[in-house]
Amino acid sequence: MPDKYTRFAPFYDALSGEWPVYRAGRVRGIRALQPAPGDQILDIGCGTGLNFASLQAGIGKTGRIVGIDSSAAMLRQARRRVQARGWTNVALIQADAQTMTAAELSSTLRHQGARPHSAKALATYSLSLMPHWQTAFDHVCSTLVPGGTICVVDMQRPLGAARVLGWLAEAACRLGGSDITAHPWTAVEEQCTDVVPDQARGGHLQIRAGRIPLPTGNRSHPSER
Repeated sequence: MPDKYTRFAPFYDALSGEWPVYRAGRVRGIRALQPAPGDQILDIGCGTGLNFASLQAGIGKTGRIVGIDSSAAMLRQARRRVQARGWTNVALIQADAQTMTAAELSSTLRHQGARPHSAKALATYSLSLMPHWQTAFDHVCSTLVPGGTICVVDMQRPLGAARVLGWLAEAACRLGGSDITAHPWTAVEEQCTDVVPDQARGGHLQIRAGRIPLPTGNRSHPSER
């Protein structure tokens, strides 16, 4: 069955407000994530792959990007981007992070030739699209190595003087299907350590990066980049 992005996907990059508004959040989020050579990074709700080039600059040829999205149409656009750039270190998985458990994701990663546990994860403007975003956040965190880093970039109503543009921000979120009141970055604040906060575009874009706490008891993963 076609998803809501089937018709929109080919035009997403041009119509999403990326360059005037939302690229600023991606740039700051990836900077906070600090991708390093050899890292395997999960891009949750990767869409058309707008994060890939900046992530590649950090992870180099020895690293790997795993793009996860529930939309087949958006993944087709991401695949075209990967092929056009000649990237051989990108795996694309069609899955819903809300329903795919950590065990299922790790198994799928193995089948894709990727490591079962990743060093870092990034969610840009994707969690607010999910009714059960907290579940998705927990699933992703469970697949990261101990001390791994997750960064969430998402939207809220603008603050301060920029509040006059609140109607425009709300309209953009409604058009894209996002819940502007979801505030999914709060999960990073509540569940992670060493949290790095940032914001852009009058507070409309909120960025939080933090480390997953080290496991206790018998819960452990092999150390992986």
